[in-house]
Amino acid sequence: MEHQTILLAFLLTLFAGLSTGIGSLIAFMAKRTNTNFLSLALGLSAGVMIYVSFMEMMPLSVESFTAHYGEKVGMLYLIFGFFGGIALIALIDFLVPESSNPHEMHRVEEMRGNSRLKQTGIIAAITIAIHNFPEGIATFMSALTTLEVAIPITAAIAIHNIPEGIAVAVPIYHATGSKKKAFWLSFASGLAEPVGALIAYLFLMPFWSPVLNAFVLAAVSGVMIYISLDELLPSAEKYGKHHLSIIGLVAGMGIMAVSLFLFI
Repeated sequence: MEHQTILLAFLLTLFAGLSTGIGSLIAFMAKRTNTNFLSLALGLSAGVMIYVSFMEMMPLSVESFTAHYGEKVGMLYLIFGFFGGIALIALIDFLVPESSNPHEMHRVEEMRGNSRLKQTGIIAAITIAIHNFPEGIATFMSALTTLEVAIPITAAIAIHNIPEGIAVAVPIYHATGSKKKAFWLSFASGLAEPVGALIAYLFLMPFWSPVLNAFVLAAVSGVMIYISLDELLPSAEKYGKHHLSIIGLVAGMGIMAVSLFLFI
């Protein structure tokens, strides 16, 4: 695989992870959460992930598996890969208590009223890092496939990371009074994604093959579908009106469909 492709995959993963810093900047500027915008953005992010998983990544995966193992066995490997990805991200969610889970969304103004602010922020930073690790692997490995898949996925994960940045920055800032500490802790929590990419590079790239690529595509699809259904869409519903989240979902699918069509 070309070095330029690998470098681009790292850069995209770094951008996606460090978008938590954008969340911290929004938290400093906003007195109240713009719920309508956030609902729309989270729905759009889910639409991109769902569409690209079912319409691009899984078909590429099953095509490669079928070429090597035949239609029946190839489809079986796809199923194992897809549900294996879901099992991985679900296990991580299960191990993190719901009260400490940054994916359980809160408004900016709600978090300011938290009586254990500093502890809340530190726990959020740690749990975000744990959650972002497999997301970093997913972003990196998808970026090695095709650019038209990588860029929308990177944008979707970046949008999804912005509320996580808020979850870290708000309590830390109001506990310490330091925007600098709040920003850097929020920023650093996103570094788990490029670390995940580095682990994927060190342990998966030496064994890279069409079959491994197909399995990774299936697993990444599972991770993204789980994130969309378990985190993004429920959060979009919680933040704003039902129809806004659905509009965002359909818009994300539409954007992804047009993007893939133009690259044919």
